Formats: sequence, C-alpha cells, structure tokens
Amino acid sequence: MEPPLGAGVARREAEGAGFGANVTRRGGPFASGSPPGLACRAMQGEMSGVGSGVSPGSRSPIGQLRRLLGLGFGLAVIIGSTIGVGILRTPGLVAGHLPSGAAILVLWLVGGLYTLLGSVCLAELGTMVPQAGGYYAYARRGFGDWVGFGVGWTDWLTYCTVLAYASIGLAEFMRVLVPALGGWVRPIAIVTLLAMVALQWAGLRVSAWFQEWTTAVKFLAFLALIVAALTMAPAGAPGLRGLGGAGGLTFAGVILALQAIVIAYGGWQSALYFTEEDRDPSRHLPRAMIGGVASVIVVYLLVNLALLAVLPIPDLARSTLPGADAAAVIAGDRGKQVITILSVLSLLPLLNAILMIGTRILFAMGRDGLVSRRTASVNAGGTPDVATVVTTVVALLLIASGTFQTLIALASVFLAVNYCVCCLALVVLRRREPGAERPFRAWGYPWSAAIVVVGAVVFLAGVLVNDTQSAVKAAGLLAVGLIGRAVVVGRSGKGNPAV
Repeated sequence: MEPPLGAGVARREAEGAGFGANVTRRGGPFASGSPPGLACRAMQGEMSGVGSGVSPGSRSPIGQLRRLLGLGFGLAVIIGSTIGVGILRTPGLVAGHLPSGAAILVLWLVGGLYTLLGSVCLAELGTMVPQAGGYYAYARRGFGDWVGFGVGWTDWLTYCTVLAYASIGLAEFMRVLVPALGGWVRPIAIVTLLAMVALQWAGLRVSAWFQEWTTAVKFLAFLALIVAALTMAPAGAPGLRGLGGAGGLTFAGVILALQAIVIAYGGWQSALYFTEEDRDPSRHLPRAMIGGVASVIVVYLLVNLALLAVLPIPDLARSTLPGADAAAVIAGDRGKQVITILSVLSLLPLLNAILMIGTRILFAMGRDGLVSRRTASVNAGGTPDVATVVTTVVALLLIASGTFQTLIALASVFLAVNYCVCCLALVVLRRREPGAERPFRAWGYPWSAAIVVVGAVVFLAGVLVNDTQSAVKAAGLLAVGLIGRAVVVGRSGKGNPAV
C-alpha cells in the first residue's frame, strides 16, 4: 500500500499494494488461447463445483462459481492491479535513498526478482488449493479455521479500504481534469463505484472483458509515455550521467529503497483469488503469475530509465510525482494533463479488480461457514451477489465517512502479516502434506521459500517498527473480528455460523 500522492495532482491512489499493462505476443496483446480482449471464452454454464450449470434468469447454487476465465484474464488482473500511479510516484522515493542511476535500476530489478520468487512460491499454493479467496484459502488450509478467518477478515477489510481509496483517488484526478467538479469528489467516487458494481452485476464475462481491455489501453499508454520520454529527452540524459557510480550508497538507503520498491510491486498476487473460476488453473496460474510479474519488471525498468533520461537524480529525488515532472519537461503543462489522464486510466482496471477480489474473499468465507452462508450465493452471470452488495456497502460507508483514510494505514500492516502467514503456509503444507497433488512446484525449494519467508518477515518487521501505532490499531481490528466470530460460534454451539 502506498502513501498518498504529492501536491499538484490527486493525492489518493491505491496502487498496492498497492495495489496496482499487459504481455505482448504475436497476434495480440495477451498470451492466451482466446482472441485479444476477451480471454475467457468458456464452456457455457460450466461451474467451479459439482453443479451442472445454470439456465438464463436462474441463480447458481450456493457456492458455485463459473469457470470462464483464461490466461489472458490472469495476466490482465495482475498487470492491471500492479502497474499504475505508483510507478509514476515511487521512483522519486527510491532516488532519495540511492546515489546513482545504476543503483536505482539494479534495486528495481532486485525488487522485481524477489517479487517473482514470491509469485513462484504462491503459485504452488494456488495450484494445490485452486479455490476462491486467495490468501484466506491458503491460511485456512495451513493453519485451520481461526487463522484462516483472521487472514480472510483482515484481507477483506483491506480490499474494502483500497476500494474506497481508489474511488476517491479517481474522483480527485477527475477534479484536476475538470476543475468545476471540485466540490463533487465524494459523489463522483460513489457514482464510479456503483458503476463498477453494475458492470460486475452483468456477469463474470463482462467484468473480465473490461479488465482485459482497460489493462491493454493502460499498457499502451505507458508504452507511449516511455517512448516519448526516451525520444524527446533533453540532450545528455541528465539522470544517466555517471550511471556506474556507487559512491554514497548506504545499507539503510538500500533497505528503505527496497521497501518502497516492494510496495510498488504490490498487486502481483491478484490472480490467486480467481483460480476457482479459471478453466485450467494448473496451467494458467503459473503462467499468469510468472508472465505478469516479468512484464511488470520490464515496464518498471523502462519507466525508471525514461525518468532518468529526463530528470537529473537530485530533481527526481525531490519530486513527489516524477511522472508528471518528466512529462512537464517534455510537453509543459499539457504533459501534466497527460499524466492525470494516464492516472485515471490506471485506476479503472484497479477498481474493477479490487471489487472482484474483495467479493471472492467474502464468498469463500461464507461458503466455508466462517461468516454468513448467504454471502456464498452467486447470480446467473457468475457474480457473488450478496458478497458484492456487502463489500460495496462497506466501501461506500468508508467513502462517505472518510474513515478509509485511517484504515489505509492499517492496510499495509494487514498485507504484510497475511503475506507472511501464506509464505509460512507453503512450508507447513510441504511438511504436513508431502503427498498432496501439486501441479506446479516452487522453483528451487526450499531455498526459494526460505528467501521469500525471510523477506516477508523482514518486511513485516519494517512495517511494525516504522508505524507501531498502526500495528496496534490493526491488532485491535483483528481482535474485534476474532471476538465477533467467537461470540457467534459460542451462541450457535457449532464451528460454523449457519445464518
């Protein structure tokens, strides 16, 4: 989760975890077996469970999602959730800790490779447990209902918060483009969110199509920005002078820069939440995770190279939104307007993905009986309808009350804790269930898992030390959820709430 944007452009955005382009191939923008745009050509009515399908106008049985998604959606949801406003901002934070262009590029590559290693490890869990819910499903399989509930509860709250955060961010970018909308930020955010809900209510096919095409448009826009910066940069490429210098590099600077970079790569895990709706998760998930993260690495390196070609490192380090400053050097005030438009384009697929993810978490918990089973209902189009309504209502309340600004600080704590739990679940399940079917195995295990676990623990420690107050509040919010579940379980006398 990234901190708010600097002045001059809308300050709120939710690139992950921020959250948080596409992969090209011969003949189309996505490496799926389907035509570009809709990579979810599917068997009509196929369900993720044992159900046989639905007829038009009917409701799917509770707990039955539709297997309509393909590799293209997996790539689009990862890239669309990751690349965005964050990469236009974070290079300034990173440059503030590093002395040279070489150090900046190397650290972005190292952060990307660490993210790739994490994606490979969690791809094993995703193919071993191909169920909706992502982190929740793995935590529950590894550590039981209570830990699973804790991860699911906090993960769902995180996505509700990011949903409100991104909606406000998009509305503020709209205000920058159209100053007359200055007093209408919250109404615009609410209308935007409701439009996304209407889109998803139309069914999984429609929301998947929207995710793929908006991601493709965003990717092309970023490519255009990169090409413009590299071809129209001032003579001498100020940020690339002395590229090989490493004088002034400090250990603390490297750690702080890596922390910002890892946050900028947030969103890479998004495909994990949709394995139950994928036609062939054993094949598609590893390819989407590896291909998606690799694509993000390439784009991030190119963006940094483009920024260094336009801005001297001191200017880059002082910038709160380097993308806008670089665009202003190239095209003046119009360049800043272009970056604002690009920011709006970046948030559209993010909003769509975050809403889809949040509803899948709640759906999975409802189906397993850890929350009301009513949240496990699915409409004829394949959308978890009650879970969508509940998630939307919570996000709308956060927008209307402004409390998302408080919760957004807790989201980074939840993300760090939940990632750490899932990394540990990989190790636990390898030991406890060595014979379980694993269509994909993490490369280089156990060393790869060890690196990922150590990195996750270090990142979590950094979050806890740097923002202890938020960590305490996050623990309190987790306790509220656990106490609430204990009360419900105690009253029912059963392990699962049936309401």
